[in-house]
Amino acid sequence: MCGRFALRLGRGEIRGVPGHDGVDADEWIDEDAFVPRYNIAPRSQAPVLRRANDNNTGYTLHTMKWGLVPHWSKHEDKSLSTTNARAENLVSSGGMWASIKHKRCAVLAQGYYEWLTRGKDKLPHFTKHVDGALMLMAGLYDSVVLEGQTTPLWSFSIVTTAANKEFEWLHERQPVILSTRAALDAWLDTSSHSWTPELSKLVQPFSDPTHPLQCYQVPKEIGKVGTESPTFIEPITNRKDGIQAMFSKQTTKPKLFPPKRSRSPITIEDTPPTKKAKTAEDSDIEVLDEPPTSSKPKPTPTSSPPKSPSKRKPTKVTPPSSSHPTPFPNPPAQTKSKDAPSNTKLESFFRKV
Repeated sequence: MCGRFALRLGRGEIRGVPGHDGVDADEWIDEDAFVPRYNIAPRSQAPVLRRANDNNTGYTLHTMKWGLVPHWSKHEDKSLSTTNARAENLVSSGGMWASIKHKRCAVLAQGYYEWLTRGKDKLPHFTKHVDGALMLMAGLYDSVVLEGQTTPLWSFSIVTTAANKEFEWLHERQPVILSTRAALDAWLDTSSHSWTPELSKLVQPFSDPTHPLQCYQVPKEIGKVGTESPTFIEPITNRKDGIQAMFSKQTTKPKLFPPKRSRSPITIEDTPPTKKAKTAEDSDIEVLDEPPTSSKPKPTPTSSPPKSPSKRKPTKVTPPSSSHPTPFPNPPAQTKSKDAPSNTKLESFFRKV
């Protein structure tokens, strides 16, 4: 199928139908109704190329609405899916297209969009001619004056066929592409109102090695109707935020650490710098060549007088065998005793120790 296409060329350039010599439009009907866009969606206005009359003389551009509204309609049925017309239905004699398939046109485009389905993800791709020629897609058109209207509504549909082997990976359908002047003239020949075998050949899967097609992935933003950007028709690898940019960033080594702060130079002289020491009164003392010596006195064991024993009998303490004094555990709290001689003996013992 074909659900989006691009035509962002200037109107003067579109009139010349680039890439197709001798195909110049003599007239453009409702030219002002067309706005060049990169993202043309169904129900938008776009130009189609058709014959000016049944004598097959001259070409006319005509701006029409995408989504064919049949001539028997009283109201525009928005639920009717006529964005595309299947080529298989045109070859057969029946169906709604039987009275319309003799009204043939060519839809002008720089290329068309198709979405590749990968699981739950859909990746848009753009297909165009390698040489940059304007793409001419086979189409059908019709006109109708709806109820309550006084002017006719012109509308068109794009004819699709089975995708060729080169594009089956993308989608099972693709537009019928008129790549040569002979194919274009044969499709636009409406002198006969009947379907011919030659027309059946034209709607076969695309096969023209002299006018190859190019297909590449484009940004997902194209999926939103109304968005416009020239990047929509450019490979996503060429975008600044695409794969090409990613590889270019890898060539530059990232800075792992922030730059060091600049410091003022330090001059080192031959003589060592003076050191400052603080006293208890925070006064500064200069010490020149010699390091400070420790003036702390050696700790000496001190003994505190024992607490007065309680009424219990005093415990006899055996002096340590070592000549060096060792700290004793504090005796349990005792209350003063009325027995004075006991206190005197204990005090004299600790003095000897």
